[in-house]
Amino acid sequence: MAQVTADPLIGRLVDGRYEIVARVARGGMATVYRAHDTRLNREIALKVMHPHLAEGEQAASFRQRFEREARSAAGLQHHGVVAVYDQGTDGDMRYLTMEYVPGTNLRQLIRDGDLTLRRSFAVLDVVLSALAAAHAKGIVHRDIKPENVLLEEGTGRPKVADFGLARAISEVSNTTTGTVLGTVAYLAPETIATGHVDARADVYAVGILAFELFTGRLPHEGEGPIQVAYAHVNTDVPPVSAFAGHLGRPLDLLVRAMTARDPDRRPPDAAVALDLLRSTFRQIPNEVLDIPAKAAPPPSSAAVKAARTAVVERPPAGRWTAQQPPQPPQPPAQPAGRPRFGGKIALAVALVVVLFGAWWYTEQGPGAYAVVPNGVVGVTEAQAEEVLTEAGLTPSSVEQHDSDVPEGEVISVAPDEGRRTLRDEPVRMVVSLGPELAEVPSGLVGMTEEEARAALRDVGLVDVEVSREYSADVVRNQVIWASVREGGSVPTDETVRLTVSDGAPPVTVPDVTGLSADDATDTLTAQGFDVAREDKSDKKVEAGAVIRTKPDAGKGAEQGSTVTIVVSRGEEGTVPDVVGLSVEDAQALLEEAGYTSVVRGFGELFGEGVKETEPAAGKKLKKGEEVTLWTW
Repeated sequence: MAQVTADPLIGRLVDGRYEIVARVARGGMATVYRAHDTRLNREIALKVMHPHLAEGEQAASFRQRFEREARSAAGLQHHGVVAVYDQGTDGDMRYLTMEYVPGTNLRQLIRDGDLTLRRSFAVLDVVLSALAAAHAKGIVHRDIKPENVLLEEGTGRPKVADFGLARAISEVSNTTTGTVLGTVAYLAPETIATGHVDARADVYAVGILAFELFTGRLPHEGEGPIQVAYAHVNTDVPPVSAFAGHLGRPLDLLVRAMTARDPDRRPPDAAVALDLLRSTFRQIPNEVLDIPAKAAPPPSSAAVKAARTAVVERPPAGRWTAQQPPQPPQPPAQPAGRPRFGGKIALAVALVVVLFGAWWYTEQGPGAYAVVPNGVVGVTEAQAEEVLTEAGLTPSSVEQHDSDVPEGEVISVAPDEGRRTLRDEPVRMVVSLGPELAEVPSGLVGMTEEEARAALRDVGLVDVEVSREYSADVVRNQVIWASVREGGSVPTDETVRLTVSDGAPPVTVPDVTGLSADDATDTLTAQGFDVAREDKSDKKVEAGAVIRTKPDAGKGAEQGSTVTIVVSRGEEGTVPDVVGLSVEDAQALLEEAGYTSVVRGFGELFGEGVKETEPAAGKKLKKGEEVTLWTW
């Protein structure tokens, strides 16, 4: 039984934080582990660089470049990019922490062979979109390949991994003259020949990836990396239709444009390539989009090597150029002979067939169609007409207003650039008249907000933004300022900004708690407020004193608004029972309880005492209130 050597990093705590759980993959530059971030309690991918990449004199240089590129990659935020969280060192170990994407990679999907054309376009769209975001920031991937396109488990959404890493490593590798780092199967010719890498090299790699997705195989194969690299430099990528019969000319043109050996003939960056990809997608019939690519055959050992990131020795200048192969000998000329009668008939039939074929080709077949060329949109009408005429098409035009396209330039064309159309059908161009203008109404300042909106709407200005501010001079809801000058002309799609008055600035309500009602009223009136009164029983505040205000003291209120003072009626009490007592005794008891009294009836004249009280005994009554004593 073979002895299995356990990975010594499994279970290790890296940098006191990342606990390595399992090894995920191993490549030419690094080993990827699944790890647990013990500080943030989340699962991450930990990419550990191979130690030999930073040995000896290259150690300091590699570390600087590695840290720089990791920072650049960490700043790249895109839904199609595997996020880079951090980079660091632990002893001699250089590592990256990244988003952990459970699932598989594009290589496995290609091997399964059930990729439809629609799914392939969806994957390429995300890859080019991610690269476009990177190219906009000056970041070149340098190692696009199926292994670096991860597919999320469950959703199948693609994410591109390893941004910036290849550059950090290749810059160190290139300190030794004559080496190229990358995955040979996807390397651009200029990278192989000169070591030069820019955004167009990424476009080339995506073109090779597209070929592989469409056909299930790579365009160039050889016994080793040198043979594959030689083919990239000296041989055009073959048309995909030669390997998959259902694929037509639009896909041939797409792959040919992206894999042109001359980098100047490729799309200059991924954003342009993405537009080309989407334009091509619109040309593919639905029934073709859902045909699966044929399954890829089991890869040869040479193909496996070509799909790995490696350092390849680059021969001296000129050695990559292929010698012209010897031309085959011309066949000997046939001796002239006397044509027979049957030959004349055959010649006549052939002539008829040729004439009919020519008619069919130009009237019904492919010759009846032409592709709308690029260079029509965004140029003047005269220039666009010249481009269409040279392509054998008849231009027609309509005009419409557009604020973004200068007057006289073509806004759009139908059919779109790159689409096929009948030669005798006119190509319709939409030509800009420039922005449509509206005259700003007069008197906006001083109108109410509703009046100003209506006046602007009447002249075609409907995009109105309103902000509000306090003004001591302008009444509430009137326009203080407008962003457009009355009587001037502005585009109808311009945003008009209005500032509307919120009235006088608020005044702080003073604190009149504890003052008498009269004193509180005088204080509030002096601040410009109207005053209302509300009485309320309160056992803690003596009768007649202010308990609080509405709004509360310290709050802001508009000048001229009403502030209500809440005045205490004192503590609410209970009327004592004085029925049956003499008037004198009853009055004395009520006074002791804090009430005043008034006597009603005639019973006192006859020496009779209190017969009834109002309010009755036991009823609640605030201190100082009056109790009526009935003597009858």
